[in-house]
Amino acid sequence: MSLLKQAVDSYMQKVRGIQEHCERCLRTERWGGNVVLMVVDAAFTSIGLNYFTAVIPKVEEFNERFIATKRISCLRDLAEADTGELLQVWANKRSWSIAKQIAAHLSSIGDDRSALRTWASRSSVESWKEDPIGRIKGVGIVTYQYLRMMGGIDTVMPDKIVKRVINEMLEKAGLEPVNDDTEFMKKVEEIALACGHRATELCWMTWLVQPEGQRMRMQKYSGILSKI
Repeated sequence: MSLLKQAVDSYMQKVRGIQEHCERCLRTERWGGNVVLMVVDAAFTSIGLNYFTAVIPKVEEFNERFIATKRISCLRDLAEADTGELLQVWANKRSWSIAKQIAAHLSSIGDDRSALRTWASRSSVESWKEDPIGRIKGVGIVTYQYLRMMGGIDTVMPDKIVKRVINEMLEKAGLEPVNDDTEFMKKVEEIALACGHRATELCWMTWLVQPEGQRMRMQKYSGILSKI
């Protein structure tokens, strides 16, 4: 395990300060604690565009047009919002269908923040396909896990970048890579525990160590991390 810890630590040293961001995520305080923005973020992210250059600017535009003007104040408002108007910000019907259905389910549980955290605490990876949010068309395991993380669950999203970086570390330590989603998520949680990090931190690290242009994302987008 010492070789694995060395590999993990070498990556984590590149993203110093990531702990604060992840703590904010696990406290359900991303986007200023606005759960509507967290749900919109997850719905936009689900279609696979660049998070920093495509998703964040559009979530900010949605915030300015709907949240700041109080046209949408809570998840129930989002669930009942006119899709035609929403499409003026983000021209993808599937994303809005996902966002509105997630908002409808969560708003049936309680107030926004407590609803997301209550849902997350009751959710599980093993039964995700039977979960009311997991059953929404367009919500895959990655989006499901993303919402669980923002609801306070220390876990990981098994997307292609996360898998590639984590498996690189495993191979550097002389261990076999893990490709099955469920087994991969369990493995990352084991690695995090053994190496003194959170699974959420390992997850965010994999995205932020990626180069974009001449700089690493952690450096390039350091100015906006505190907002999101």
